[in-house]
Amino acid sequence: MAMKKKPVTGMKDITPREMEIRDYVIRMIKDTYGTFGFSSIETPCVEHIENLSSKQGGENEKLIFKILKRGEKLKIDTAETEMDLVDGGLRYDLTVPLSRYYANNANNLPSPFKALQMGNVWRADRPQRGRYRQFMQCDIDILGEPTILAEIELILATSTLVGKLDFENFTIRINDRRILKAMAACSGFPEESYDTVFIVLDKMDKIGKEGVAEELEKEGFAKDSIDKYLSLFEEVTEDVNGVRRLKELLEGFLDQKIAEELETIIQSVDTVKTAKFQIVFDPTLVRGMSYYTGPIFEISIDGFGGSVGGGGRYDEMIGKFTGQKTCACGFSIGFERIVMLLLERDYQVPSNAGKKAYLIEKNMPGDKLAAIFKEAAEERKNGSIVSVNMMKKNKKFQKEQMTAEGYTEFKEFFCDGIK
Repeated sequence: MAMKKKPVTGMKDITPREMEIRDYVIRMIKDTYGTFGFSSIETPCVEHIENLSSKQGGENEKLIFKILKRGEKLKIDTAETEMDLVDGGLRYDLTVPLSRYYANNANNLPSPFKALQMGNVWRADRPQRGRYRQFMQCDIDILGEPTILAEIELILATSTLVGKLDFENFTIRINDRRILKAMAACSGFPEESYDTVFIVLDKMDKIGKEGVAEELEKEGFAKDSIDKYLSLFEEVTEDVNGVRRLKELLEGFLDQKIAEELETIIQSVDTVKTAKFQIVFDPTLVRGMSYYTGPIFEISIDGFGGSVGGGGRYDEMIGKFTGQKTCACGFSIGFERIVMLLLERDYQVPSNAGKKAYLIEKNMPGDKLAAIFKEAAEERKNGSIVSVNMMKKNKKFQKEQMTAEGYTEFKEFFCDGIK
């Protein structure tokens, strides 16, 4: 059987150029989130299949890379269902593993606990631009904080990071799952149909209001309910006034405190933000995960069609592990998409260190070679980046290649001296 040189579908090799940007973004993430008090943790890539299939991950549970049992535990002949063959799977996000981690370690962690987690996740999804089957995720979560302080901190920390990566004029959209439910209830949709309604609503930006109305009709909902539902969106602006208007329209269906807290989040972030972005109220924002219980948010960057980050409050997930309610809120940035956008704009990683190349003629005597390495070591002590290379026949092309890698200074060593 012939060996294959291309990566498995949906996965990729990473070039030095991309790796330079990835490493830089990781450093910026750790430095920036560190200033907000987040502590780094790590969880295993493999999770119990029961945890991954607990109906907490929404559509992602259909995309699990499952792992067969090993050795004597794998009994193919007597297996009746797929679950008889598997006991683990590659994690599809970092939130489920974080919940298990906290449930297992809560006694040794501060409260509230501010966690930073970065790592690869896997989804058997259809690959497309900016989406792979293996990709890096980066999450910050605040566990044990019941107030909107968590939402404000998460949004400020994430927007500060995105701003430091030289993105400007991006948008953070915010909504609340409880507002979504109140709008559906006010319109007369039965509670058991909310998920279906929200799935259709989530397509609003692609199919428009007419498309949403058509799909809701196909689902068998009453026209009066559909008309009333869509009319609510026409009353709403993208600022705090929109929140206030909905508070009036949904009286009797929505706890007024929910709208007031959302208004406070928007105003607080807008007042103290350090990056150039706008935060807008978007009542059509759904977020696919079923575990969200309160405010939800997403980041979009001009010129890119999809989101580059999202999150929200999920106060019920950790309790499924511990049996006790634990307030939780998190924000995940689209690491891979941010790296892709930086590559496409030919982003240059800031560096104070000069990059120098030593080019050595072949057959250099051993004593002179040792002296060259000693000189390079001294340069590195002073903060320079020094690459020692054998001189090629096509020296011009060699220098052009290294210049493209960021080398700005060249020193040539010949057997009869430096030139």
